[in-house]
Amino acid sequence: MLQISQRGQLMPASPIRKLVPYAEAAKQRGIKVYHLNIGQPDIETPKLVLDAVRNSNFKVLEYSHSAGNESYRKKLVGYYKTVGIDVTYDQIIITTGGSEAILFGFMACLDPGDEVIIPEPFYANYNGFVVAAGVTVVPVTSNIESGFALPAIAEFEKKITAKTKAIVICNPNNPTGYLYTEAEMLALKQLIIKHDLYLFSDEAYREFCYEGKQISAMHLTGVDDNVVLMDTISKRYSACGGRIGALVTKNKSLLDAVMKFAQARLSPPSFAQIAGEAAIDLPSNYFDTTKAEYKSRRDLIVKRLNSMDKVFCPNPGGAFYAMAKLPIDDADVFCQWLLEDFNYNDQTVMLAPATGFYGTEGLGKQEVRLAYVLNLDDINKAMDCLEKALQVYPGKK
Repeated sequence: MLQISQRGQLMPASPIRKLVPYAEAAKQRGIKVYHLNIGQPDIETPKLVLDAVRNSNFKVLEYSHSAGNESYRKKLVGYYKTVGIDVTYDQIIITTGGSEAILFGFMACLDPGDEVIIPEPFYANYNGFVVAAGVTVVPVTSNIESGFALPAIAEFEKKITAKTKAIVICNPNNPTGYLYTEAEMLALKQLIIKHDLYLFSDEAYREFCYEGKQISAMHLTGVDDNVVLMDTISKRYSACGGRIGALVTKNKSLLDAVMKFAQARLSPPSFAQIAGEAAIDLPSNYFDTTKAEYKSRRDLIVKRLNSMDKVFCPNPGGAFYAMAKLPIDDADVFCQWLLEDFNYNDQTVMLAPATGFYGTEGLGKQEVRLAYVLNLDDINKAMDCLEKALQVYPGKK
């Protein structure tokens, strides 16, 4: 009898998307669903970016260089300079979204059986990437009471074994919105030097920091061979469907290895590279407006959440996510109940249960992630739904 591979069986379902059938069923019943479950911005993709694709003029849609168009990589060098990152175009490999950058990094740096340490809660799809690469996530727990600050370095030390090869961070963080401080980044630097580890840094939300400044892993000195930056245009320019990212490192041997994976998949998407290249020409103040909008949304959602009875939400320093602790028995059950059994004025809200963002079994049972990617009016309506739901939920604690 034919069987599915162990890898296929181990591949986890997305905690962000697994409730989609329930949302679709709710909509078929005439219920308005406010989607706070997924980081899909409602801010329009810049016209300049879309026009570059619409007005592209060529007779053959060719493969690009496996590392991405040279013109795009050279323009990215200029972009990175504006955020204090000094690289050359041949230290950049364009990928099919940030997801492929993460997967290429894992595949090129880690062997089956190796371990990566990740502060939890973490971006749920890291679980899928480690399954694909045959490696193991070893979580080190941060907590909502501290706002999900970096766990003490001593906690990392306890997790390090002969199989440990890397530490993975997301900064600003998805799902918590936490922005790592300079002191925390310097502490991680000393740790990777001490144990000769890779530091994978997912910086998809670099532009969205509300208090404080983002310290990139690429800003750290003396660890050029250890640091691997994973990047994407998806959130930066509200271009999630473009599927264009980048892997950036100064480690020449690693670049050579990643290039072989890049060649095996031939090339990244051509039209989206055109879009990404055009985006670099946006005016320098482009992010002022988008960041201000996200900050106002953050301020509103955090205020509304913390005004609810027995709800706690720390103030996230970046990205566009917030984690909240609710007075509920089981986040997975609650989030499904919101879609199946609850509505307020024919409206409900879709959230992401936090259990899927933890690697430690049993954690996150009372927590949810909210993506504040809707306008202020819709956020208020979604919070009205949530507040009413918490008043009548059968599993309220």
